[in-house]
Amino acid sequence: MDRIIDLDQAAAEITSRLSAWTARGLFLAPITWRDETAPWPQPLETGRVLVTDPDSVGVRIQSADGSNFVSIVLFRGGWADLDVLANDEVTMECPQITHPEEFGALLDSAITRFMDATSVTHTDATSVTHTMEER
Repeated sequence: MDRIIDLDQAAAEITSRLSAWTARGLFLAPITWRDETAPWPQPLETGRVLVTDPDSVGVRIQSADGSNFVSIVLFRGGWADLDVLANDEVTMECPQITHPEEFGALLDSAITRFMDATSVTHTDATSVTHTMEER
């Protein structure tokens, strides 16, 4: 996989937001890393020191009441997987990310769109939204 983005810098974008998110009552799972050189299936590690050749970094954020969550995984090839369950709707997006600052903006946008809103309405052509009843 091409190295488009520095995942350590992207992880710094996550950690710089942790205290603000917890102050808002959001619950955070540990940051996860995947090592490209690990044998298949590649496990997710929560310690950066356990990963010699990272190809992804991710975080899962859950609402205070546990009903909504946002999962964001950034791949060093320059894209992210954004998976959301909010207000009984599932949303998936795969935006292109080429700089750590863009990843930070995606983190902020996801929290604003899916943790602050009382209803999810998203019309971006790169996303797919399904209600839980459709699944």
